[in-house]
Amino acid sequence: MTEISMPPNPSPWRRATAAYAKLLEILLATSVGMLVIPVTLQIISRYTPLIPSYIWTEEMARFMFIWTIMIGAMVGIRESQHFEVDIWPDLSRRSEAMVRILARLGVLALALVFVTAGIEFTRFAWNRTSELADLPLWLIHVAWPISGVTWIVFAGEQIVDEMRILFGANQ
Repeated sequence: MTEISMPPNPSPWRRATAAYAKLLEILLATSVGMLVIPVTLQIISRYTPLIPSYIWTEEMARFMFIWTIMIGAMVGIRESQHFEVDIWPDLSRRSEAMVRILARLGVLALALVFVTAGIEFTRFAWNRTSELADLPLWLIHVAWPISGVTWIVFAGEQIVDEMRILFGANQ
């Protein structure tokens, strides 16, 4: 597993994507921490009469869980922490770069599906609201196209890095 390493003098684009990745890490930690609140309230409402069981907690936990998963997937792509299998462990660095490029192209294909289908998914939810919390559903559905665009950016950076290795810029 490789992580994008910043060159000695990173371009403004690389600094921006690194800042975005840092923001995503902060959002991920925050969302995991905040997810504890509605889940705890839901557990309390199930086993005690202190909180009515029909309140917004289940719906809010579900929505926060969706965003937590999507942000985690974005961070995972950035850090190359997604699932990898070493079929050919003794490859040269250039051959390994080629294999990684092919894997990243698969990520890009899935990202394009997330963007195109996610836009339609968000459009479908545009004028709808959730049942209990009365939240606009597009706020939940927009996680799919945002994830797809983010994957394109991060996988694109990784492909550029691997292309440099493949074509001899970074020996």
